[in-house]
Amino acid sequence: MTRPTPASFLILAFCLLLAACDGPAKPETRADPQTVATAATAQASPAWPQSDKAVTPLLLGNALPDVTLGTLEGTPITLKDAVGDKPAALVFYRGGWCPYCNLQLSGLRLIRKDLDALGFQLIAISPDNAAELKKTLDKDALDYRLLSDSSAAAMRAFGIGYEVDPDTRAKLAGYGIDLERSSGETHHVLPVPSVWLVDADGTLQFSYVHPDYTVRLPEEVVLSAARAIHDSKHRLKRG
Repeated sequence: MTRPTPASFLILAFCLLLAACDGPAKPETRADPQTVATAATAQASPAWPQSDKAVTPLLLGNALPDVTLGTLEGTPITLKDAVGDKPAALVFYRGGWCPYCNLQLSGLRLIRKDLDALGFQLIAISPDNAAELKKTLDKDALDYRLLSDSSAAAMRAFGIGYEVDPDTRAKLAGYGIDLERSSGETHHVLPVPSVWLVDADGTLQFSYVHPDYTVRLPEEVVLSAARAIHDSKHRLKRG
């Protein structure tokens, strides 16, 4: 009888090792579609700041964000289309239910013609839906444009939105203020009141963001900033 050679033992051991590594076929593991969708949504929409003092406003020198807003008629319009190729003063306010906002909006009427003379258009933006915008426009007899950011897209892009906590929402409800009714959405997000000036090239040149909603930039300062941008030969450039 022929005795096995060392080489045959090595070949046999190698075959057994391959069989052990391959093993039986494992069933394919598929991720739950709902889990994937939830994870994707969480990644696409980071959590909102939980305080008006925790916002991180967009830096000057950046381009005007290209976000979609809504007109008085409820028609979608991008901010870039609304601004066009003209300089603009963009004013973010909390809503027509806010008395400090209404005072600010009324005061801005006093400089609207002066802004026009400098080539600046005046646009006010809030989370209010189209129906609420119409109420504000009629109540305050405003002669400039109002746009709706009910989706909170602009607030996120400008870095000025924050989620109102449940206790504050309950307090507002006690005054008859319903954020969900005003915006038509359930995000409970408000903007920190702010003013932004953008030049004709679509570059942000000036901003004022204050977490205390009772403090608003005087309209004379808005006009002075617009005049400075209009007269300046050295503006911020995008990188």
